[in-house]
Amino acid sequence: MNSNSSPLDCNCFAIRQAARYVSQMYERHLTAVGITAAQFTIIAAIGRKPGVQMAELSDAMVMDRTTLVRALKPLQRDGLVEAAQESAASRAVGLRLTAAGKDTLAKASAQWRAAQAEFDAKFGEKRAKALRKSLFELTAME
Repeated sequence: MNSNSSPLDCNCFAIRQAARYVSQMYERHLTAVGITAAQFTIIAAIGRKPGVQMAELSDAMVMDRTTLVRALKPLQRDGLVEAAQESAASRAVGLRLTAAGKDTLAKASAQWRAAQAEFDAKFGEKRAKALRKSLFELTAME
């Protein structure tokens, strides 16, 4: 930080503030289905890749495994996600959506699309696309 910088020049602060704002917007829509924005991203990821293993999902979500396990507990408790051994020959456990989970994902996807449309209307569709591209580039910088 140079001598002219202030705490308001902090990248972390700006990103966290924006993340809270955007999360609140998505939460308003997803509450109608009874899930959080974080839960939506998890069930959407499992829905895209049924049988995904914990390590692969935690990497894709940029979450440590302990945090992911905690986030999965209510989804399993509510009967939306199940963990099952993939085969008798393997100890690998895969995550899948239950029928209730697939139904919730379908309903939540409609709410998510409404949140996306609200964000695009407020921020601009082209700017939103460029922002996503930049943020995904950032998380890919390993």
